[in-house]
Amino acid sequence: MKQESNPPRKLSDSARNALLEALEDERAAESLYAAVIERHGPVRPFVNIIESERRHQKRLLSLFEQFDVPVPPKAAGRSIELADSLEEECRRAVSAERENVRMYDRFLADIEEPDILDAFRDLRRASSENHLQAFERCVGRYQER
Repeated sequence: MKQESNPPRKLSDSARNALLEALEDERAAESLYAAVIERHGPVRPFVNIIESERRHQKRLLSLFEQFDVPVPPKAAGRSIELADSLEEECRRAVSAERENVRMYDRFLADIEEPDILDAFRDLRRASSENHLQAFERCVGRYQER
């Protein structure tokens, strides 16, 4: 007996736009951290957090599939301007993670879909409790020298 799949659930415009923006933000973070690793080698916390950014993208992509949202292609050939030092890259990452938390805060105020809310809360928590703290410790290591 053939099992019928459930039709995709209706998604609000604000939720669709939030998914698109979140995916682009997570992709941008991965690209930046990959560029830092390419220049400076497999340095922590970048090597750890880039893997987390990839997991975040997978989580978001599962929501794209669940809600039948077309996945936009990755931006091709985006130029990434790197800082002169690893310390400055850590500072930039702190700023990027703070922006990421603010982005998810903004989304959480507008989204009603429980599955998306759960994912956004988890992604926000990872940025605020793990990534941000790791990059702040990275900055601190350079200040202690």
